[in-house]
Amino acid sequence: MSALNYNIFSNIPQKDYLSLFNKGEAKPSKVIDFVDFKKDDVAKATGVPPNSVHYDERMPQILKDRLREWATLLNLVAQFFGGDVEKTALWFKTPNPMLGDISPRDMIRFGRYQKLCKFILNALSENQSQSPL
Repeated sequence: MSALNYNIFSNIPQKDYLSLFNKGEAKPSKVIDFVDFKKDDVAKATGVPPNSVHYDERMPQILKDRLREWATLLNLVAQFFGGDVEKTALWFKTPNPMLGDISPRDMIRFGRYQKLCKFILNALSENQSQSPL
């Protein structure tokens, strides 16, 4: 894959390694279970009031959007680890010195998804550029 194509599509995983999607929409319970969030964690991470956090037809659009973003990011990391679910889960739960000794999971929980996303995309890009062609 050329560098140009990689940059254009670098924020989309090649496949759904963690089975977090159904027809392009995130499976709420699978995503929430993977990051091991409680309802209050989801509310804090998304800015949705706790009484509005639902995983059914009443789910606010903003919550659907955030879950899709999280599922995509989780799959990007899984792609890096060759689809290894355990390594991916461990990476998200382990404090990272490059993130101020905060785990990637907690970055999401604290509402720092955008910063984490940039960190991951930059790391993946650097890793790709160092690969022999």
